[in-house]
Amino acid sequence: MDPDEDLLARSAREPTAFEPLVARHSPALHGYLVRRAPAVADDLLSEVWLQAYANRKTFDVARGSARGWLFGVARNVLSRHRQAVARAAARAQQHPDATTTDPWQAVDQRLDASAVGPELRRRLAELPEEERELLLLLVAWEQLTPAEAAAAVGVPAGTARSRLHRARARLRDGLTRTTRTTLTGDFA
Repeated sequence: MDPDEDLLARSAREPTAFEPLVARHSPALHGYLVRRAPAVADDLLSEVWLQAYANRKTFDVARGSARGWLFGVARNVLSRHRQAVARAAARAQQHPDATTTDPWQAVDQRLDASAVGPELRRRLAELPEEERELLLLLVAWEQLTPAEAAAAVGVPAGTARSRLHRARARLRDGLTRTTRTTLTGDFA
């Protein structure tokens, strides 16, 4: 049976040498994670092995054993998980409506969107080409920042921001009137 440190070193050249480490240390690592995060221990263990494999070349025998190194990887994965959970909880406190789990709310939103969809497409088609490209294609679909979208279409960032503002205002004003009429039946 090869020592863990040898297997780790060899796995940098021969990836299959990493497999015995998984078999040897999974039970202990899983136990460590179960005691600290039982609901997600299996997922975290998978992440531990992905991180360990990706960083296996950074292992330095002079700094300790392979077992210690693997538990360090597990500790870091657990720490990142806890930070992500804390961030999500903070976001939920700041935006309590975003965490609503009422399934009928999602149905209502889909119905509202389908009612407004044709009008939204018509209003987007009415936008000038440069505004439509900035708003719809680059910023909304491709998730570019206004500055990145400006560079993509070859205009100054200030120009892009003003075009985006105008396009959003036109859509918002038109859709607010249409949505109110369509969804409430108010035809006045």
